[in-house]
Amino acid sequence: MASQVRNVGIPGVEPPKTVCSDKKCPWHGDVRVRGLILRGTVIKTKMQRTAVVEREYLYYDKKYKRYEKRRSRIHAHNPPCINAQPGDEVIIGETRPLAKTVHFVIVGVVKRRTEGS
Repeated sequence: MASQVRNVGIPGVEPPKTVCSDKKCPWHGDVRVRGLILRGTVIKTKMQRTAVVEREYLYYDKKYKRYEKRRSRIHAHNPPCINAQPGDEVIIGETRPLAKTVHFVIVGVVKRRTEGS
């Protein structure tokens, strides 16, 4: 079973314990991760095998010489072997276009949401 899992090439990310047959999975499918590697929080998982990941970042405003908080929402493919839920903190990687608005895939879950919150 361990021979079926590919090395994604991102240090610190462990492969999932379960095996899936998803062709768009970076661990068990044909998709290669290249480009940006980002970290964010899953907001919604209402699409089929797709999650909305929100990330916050700081933007420097030159005119006022201050930083401001900004956020962006990114659609990412959610493989069944990872199965990230809303509230989970995840790492996403850029891939080829997987759908009209999906160009990222969830590579791993950093922190699972606790049931109490």
